[in-house]
Amino acid sequence: MLKFRWNFQWVVFFIALLNMVVVLVVSPTKSSANTLESSKSSETTDSSILSTINDDKIAPTPEQSPESVDQDNNLMEQVTPVSDILSPGTTGSNTSGSLDENSPMSQVSSVSQLADVKPTDWAFQALQSLVERYGVIAGYGDGTFKGNRALTRYEFAAGLNAALDRLNELIASSTAELVKKEDLDTIKQLQEQFSAELATVRGRVDALETKTAALESQQFSTTTKLTGRVQFVVGSLLAGDNVVTKKAAPRVVTFQDSVSLRLNTSFTGKDSLGISLGGGSIVSLGQTRAGLLGTFDGRTADNANVTRPLNDFSLGGLRYRFPLSKNTQVNIYALSDGANEIGFTIPINPYFESNLATGANGISRFSRRALVYNYGDSGGGIAVLHRLNQQFQVGLAYSAPNANNPTPNNGFFSGRYLALGQLLYTSRDKNFRAAFTYVNTYSPPNTRGLSGTNFGPAAGSNLVNSTVAGAGTVANLYGIQAFYRVSPGFAINGWVSYGAHRYLGRGDGEAMDWAVGMAFPDLGKKGSLGGLFVGMAPKLISLSKNVDLGAGLGQADKDTSLHIEAFYQYKIADNIEITPGFIWVTAPDSNASNPDSLFGWVRTVFRF
Repeated sequence: MLKFRWNFQWVVFFIALLNMVVVLVVSPTKSSANTLESSKSSETTDSSILSTINDDKIAPTPEQSPESVDQDNNLMEQVTPVSDILSPGTTGSNTSGSLDENSPMSQVSSVSQLADVKPTDWAFQALQSLVERYGVIAGYGDGTFKGNRALTRYEFAAGLNAALDRLNELIASSTAELVKKEDLDTIKQLQEQFSAELATVRGRVDALETKTAALESQQFSTTTKLTGRVQFVVGSLLAGDNVVTKKAAPRVVTFQDSVSLRLNTSFTGKDSLGISLGGGSIVSLGQTRAGLLGTFDGRTADNANVTRPLNDFSLGGLRYRFPLSKNTQVNIYALSDGANEIGFTIPINPYFESNLATGANGISRFSRRALVYNYGDSGGGIAVLHRLNQQFQVGLAYSAPNANNPTPNNGFFSGRYLALGQLLYTSRDKNFRAAFTYVNTYSPPNTRGLSGTNFGPAAGSNLVNSTVAGAGTVANLYGIQAFYRVSPGFAINGWVSYGAHRYLGRGDGEAMDWAVGMAFPDLGKKGSLGGLFVGMAPKLISLSKNVDLGAGLGQADKDTSLHIEAFYQYKIADNIEITPGFIWVTAPDSNASNPDSLFGWVRTVFRF
């Protein structure tokens, strides 16, 4: 029987109609589907335990580098958003086990099951009769009747159709003499008057059944969802010299690409296994000392993995997430990094960090990540996120970039590692977020991670990414990041981070960065985004006198290099956007003797 929703006005009409048509002699037998127990069993309870903790979700290519693993993990969020799992103070998609107030429930067998129907209500007797004598009343998912809501003609048609079905059952189970001819004529007139609406309802049901059958036959998997991203980039250096050779760098326009695929599987409805594959040919204009400019300054975020051949399609990320309790989530990953699992689970910097939901992407690695996050590298590890209350969340992570390498100075515990802890605060209105982050990291001598470095943020100056040959390096990193949505069309974010380096057996160094970003959602068009970013990329601000990182004993970075970035992400269609932008770096490599560099970048993204 078709389930439908009633209000008091037509409850009275229907009870009068039924009593006019048939003075019931036969009391309908209640089926098990109309019992309280069956109604309760129909409620959705096996859903994500943690979905009431988080909110929004905002993915470049999945390559085996920190920025690409960040992108991979955000690809996964389409299916099981951690921001839908652990973002304070939101109901997410209602997978916490609580029922949606507008979702239908099984037909009730007693009027007492409807929490908002009182014996003093003027239509109580009519409703009680419909429930107990005819069994054709269904409430809402939250156990209410909502009798004061307006009734549409389609809803009345659906109710009338159900009533007619019930009348046919009653007539079939009784004798013809019990029904008067004029009463049947009245029913016939109502049926004819609402014939168009009844036909529309039947047509909609038939169409839904056809679409459902097609989806079931064509779906990729009952438990796995496939998402993807194709990206084209046209870029060129417009100005700047190589800081090592001191010669003008080539001004060559390039056309490059990347492809990423994400398989997201849930075994229980609460967990998520994410597998990402990808490859590309995008070469950053600011990549390594061997790159175009000879420095990490201006490093773009869309670049391919520097340790693998271009367009080599390979595994880019592997992670399994599951709830340990109502407020705790565990992430076990074979290929990711702790900074991503904690720092980017709920974006502090949502309009510059990559995310599939809004497609927001800063052009550079620096505009997406503070120094405190950037020392991480792809590898195996574990992260635990725990909600303290609706406003506070704590996260802990341990990653080992070379966990799968059995040689000396490598492995899960004896090689390079990153241990991260973070406290996140989110305001009740979700317009403000702040995070306090601490990282302890160690790099053995003469090892190399997937980002191409042994140590450092893989952004900013060469000295801040340098180590002493033959010596291990330890760092303690501290960061404060904040985000504030001033209005629907304007948001601001910023951070300050500090790093204390120790070159074991040699001496110490200090690193620092800061940044401010401004975002303009829906600029010019709904779904588009403007971004402006200014900051001091990571630089070495001091160095012990007996340590030489390549510039001489005790020589830290001489000057301050500013990173200025702007982009406009124009939404062409729901799954297509084009983003022109530029990166301007003053005093590259934190050296005022180097002329400013300027990059032009146009990125086109297709999502499916």
